[in-house]
Amino acid sequence: MTGAAVVGLVVNPVAGLGGAAGLKGSDGVEVQRAALARGARPRAGERAARAVRTLMARRPGTRVLTVPGRMGEDSVRASGAPYDLVRPPTGPSKAFPGGSAGTSAEDTRRAVAALAGVDLLLFAGGDGTARDVLDAVRALRGQAPPVLGVPAGVKVYSGCFAVSPAAAGFAAAEFDPARTAEAEVVDLDEDAYRRGLVSPRLYGSLRVPAARAALSGRKTGSSGVAPATAEGVAREVVARMRPGIRYVLGPGATTRAVGRALGLATTLLGVDVVEPAPEGGRLVAADVAESELFDLVSGKEAVLVLSVIGGQGFVLGRGNQQVSPRVLDAVLNGGRSGPGEQLLVLATQQKLASLKGRPLLADSGDEDLDNKLGGHVQVITGYRESTIYRICAASEEFDG
Repeated sequence: MTGAAVVGLVVNPVAGLGGAAGLKGSDGVEVQRAALARGARPRAGERAARAVRTLMARRPGTRVLTVPGRMGEDSVRASGAPYDLVRPPTGPSKAFPGGSAGTSAEDTRRAVAALAGVDLLLFAGGDGTARDVLDAVRALRGQAPPVLGVPAGVKVYSGCFAVSPAAAGFAAAEFDPARTAEAEVVDLDEDAYRRGLVSPRLYGSLRVPAARAALSGRKTGSSGVAPATAEGVAREVVARMRPGIRYVLGPGATTRAVGRALGLATTLLGVDVVEPAPEGGRLVAADVAESELFDLVSGKEAVLVLSVIGGQGFVLGRGNQQVSPRVLDAVLNGGRSGPGEQLLVLATQQKLASLKGRPLLADSGDEDLDNKLGGHVQVITGYRESTIYRICAASEEFDG
């Protein structure tokens, strides 16, 4: 952008709340209450503030326009940037469980409409928020600005999100209105997702900055991968397991195959903790929340077993928020092995090929810890098969 560009910001303050709590989403007041009861805390506002800080560091003259309270103003104030407020039309709104209003889908749509005159609109949330933004954009009938998502949800499968908050700020600072692209918006039925049914649905597309390096891209599925491939990866993981070690299995079909290879019924979309045993394995805990996982790995030697999200390359921070910064720190610092031996990354050769050379990404919420993982990691691709692949913090190339 040239001159004094105007960037808008809308935040869904409850986005991602259910991730660390192991609830596989944050839609609905009851889910939000359950997440808070399990010790979860909102993080969307912090991630939005990180994006704004990067934007202002790279383009200090930018004018930031936002809406009151949790839906934008609090984040901009936390970033230290000057801002102006726009007040959307009032209307019925669901209350946040803590007592503050302004978190419904209609609130998001009204906020987007109120900021329609900006050059670029940043929104912090997940796929559900992206759907709400899409609805608002359609209602504006061609009068809407380009948008860019700041990833803050449990599921971030849509292609309209930056790879990290810092990347969103970087892309906003470098945005050229003459260079835009279409990015898909997809979402899951959260109730079906909690039952283990993963069927992303395409809802439409949004106009985003043409900044391929900064965008996460749409998640691609693993339906074309032969079961034998996952079983081969699982056999190799089990062959490497050592007695007395706790293994944290992240979500995914490949990690569930590890459970099957141990003779255990582990979950498809949850985080499970297992230990090898003389005959198969022992399920220590299934579908744990962040607080329970922290207790299970604290003071223990543990290994994280995580799969790669196809098409995006994320290893941490997408769908496995139970592996929080403090859990990650406990694992990396709690064992006798070096950091390289406390993370097992699983991916088929097809999944790695889909990345087209882009690195694996870590976005745990603590950039220092993500950077600690940076370098190269061994990726298990089959039985007695592995490859060395680069991994980096999602914010690495966009540090404001």
